[in-house]
Amino acid sequence: MSRAVEGAAELGLDHAAIAALRALLPVTADEVVQAVIDEVPSYEGALSGRMGVTIRRAVRTALSHFLDVADGADTQDVATEAAYELGRGEVRDGRSMDALLSAYRVGARVAWRSLAAAAVSSGLPADRIAKFAELLFVYIDELSAASAAGHADELVVRGRVRERYLEQLCRDLIAGESEEVLIASAERAGWTPPGSLTAVLLPSSHARSAHRLLDPRTLLLEDLPDSTAVLLVPDADREHVLRLMADRSAVVGPARPWTRAASSFARATRARALSEGTLDTERCLVDLVLSADPEAYADLRARVLAPLRDQRPATARRLEETLRAWLLHHGRRDEVAASLFVHPQTVRYRMGQLRDLFGDLTSPERVLELTLALARHP
Repeated sequence: MSRAVEGAAELGLDHAAIAALRALLPVTADEVVQAVIDEVPSYEGALSGRMGVTIRRAVRTALSHFLDVADGADTQDVATEAAYELGRGEVRDGRSMDALLSAYRVGARVAWRSLAAAAVSSGLPADRIAKFAELLFVYIDELSAASAAGHADELVVRGRVRERYLEQLCRDLIAGESEEVLIASAERAGWTPPGSLTAVLLPSSHARSAHRLLDPRTLLLEDLPDSTAVLLVPDADREHVLRLMADRSAVVGPARPWTRAASSFARATRARALSEGTLDTERCLVDLVLSADPEAYADLRARVLAPLRDQRPATARRLEETLRAWLLHHGRRDEVAASLFVHPQTVRYRMGQLRDLFGDLTSPERVLELTLALARHP
C-alpha cells in the first residue's frame, strides 16, 4: 500500500468536503497547465491545441484520483500507471525528466493553493488541512517517481532499439548496400552521415574499449567471424586512430566516402590476412596488390622465372636473390654486392649467368615482369 493511501485513512474528509473539492477540479487543472506553460520552458507551446486538451484531462484525472484516495478509495494503481506512461511519453516527445519533475513541482504548488482554499472554506480544521497538504505532496511524489521509472525504462528501450538500428546500418555499410538503402538505414538509426568512414578491424575483446575512445558517431559491429569486430570511424584523423589502436592487433583501412565504407572494410579484411598485429593498410599497398589474385601471381612467377626451373635449387635461389637485388638497386654492382654481402665480381659472374638464362634484362616489359615476379618471396 502506498503512503498516500495509508495517509488517506487518517485524514477522514467528509463527503461534503470531497464534493466541494471535486467541483474545483476543472478550474484547478487549467491553472496547473497554465502555470506549467509559464514556468517550465520545455513546455512552452507544447500544451496547446489537442495536446493541451489531453494534458488538461490528464491533470483533472490525476487530481480526481487524489480525491478518491483522500476519500478512502485505493485507486493509486490507476494513477501510478498513468504517470508511468506519461514518463515514457515525455521521452518520445523529446523532453528530459528534469522538465517533467519541474512540471510536477509547479503542479503540486498550484493544485495545493487551489484545493487548500476550498478546504479552508469547507471548515476543515487546521491540523487536518496540514495532513491534507502532506497527503497531496506524498501523492505527487509517488506519481513523479512512477513517471521517472517510465522515463528511464523508455530511454533504455529506445537506446536498445537505436543500438539495433545502428548495428543494422553498420551491416548495410560493410555489405555495400545501395546508396538509397544506406540513407534510409541512417535515417532510421538517427545517425548523421559524415564525409568519410574508415574501417578498423580488431579482436572483439578490444572493441568496446576502443569504441569509447573514438568519435561518438563511430559504428560498432562485434559479431563478425573469428571473434572479430569492426569499427567504422567517421572523418578519422588517421594518425590519431593508429595511435589509439596500438597494441590492439587492429587493421586500419583507408578512408572512403561514407556510402563506400564497404571498400575500406574489404581492404582491411584482406590486409588482416597478410600480417598479425596493428597494421596500417596504407603501408602495405604493394603486398595487397600482389596478393589480390594469388593464382594469377603464382602463374606470373612460374612463367617469368621459368629459366631458373632447370637449375639446382641452391643455384636458383642465389640467382633469384641476385636478380631481385639488381632490380632494386638499378644495376649498381657495388650496391648489389653490399646488399648480398658478396664481392662485386661475384655479382658480375651471377649477372652473366642470368643474362644467359633470360636474355635481355633491360627492356621495360621484362623489367616490369621481373619486378612483379620477384616483389614477394615465394
